[in-house]
Amino acid sequence: QVQLVESGGGLVQAGGSLRLSCVASAEIISVSLMGWYRRTPGNQRELVATITSGGTTDYADSVKGRFTISRDNAKNTVSLQMNSLKPDDAAEYQCNAEEVRDKWGRKYSRLWGQGTLVTVSS
Repeated sequence: QVQLVESGGGLVQAGGSLRLSCVASAEIISVSLMGWYRRTPGNQRELVATITSGGTTDYADSVKGRFTISRDNAKNTVSLQMNSLKPDDAAEYQCNAEEVRDKWGRKYSRLWGQGTLVTVSS
């Protein structure tokens, strides 16, 4: 089954760190763009960070200098290192993959993970 599975969410105090990971299922053989989005309590989904297969990154202004996105193309995994967390960072974080191809040759424009919850206490 083609899917993305996140891990690493949890409860952390403000100023602390968490590392989120996302693993693409073994059936996925290539992904163009991977990234992280978050859904706020107001249910708005916002981009956090993205990374291309070539390593070009993009960040939301609110997380620049605090979050770092990285990926392993061979394993089709993407991680998000979150430092200096703030209460405003609390959200459900979702992994995203775009222009996905599986081992059967099928293409998917976009896949989403199920989400992992990050809670930041003040």
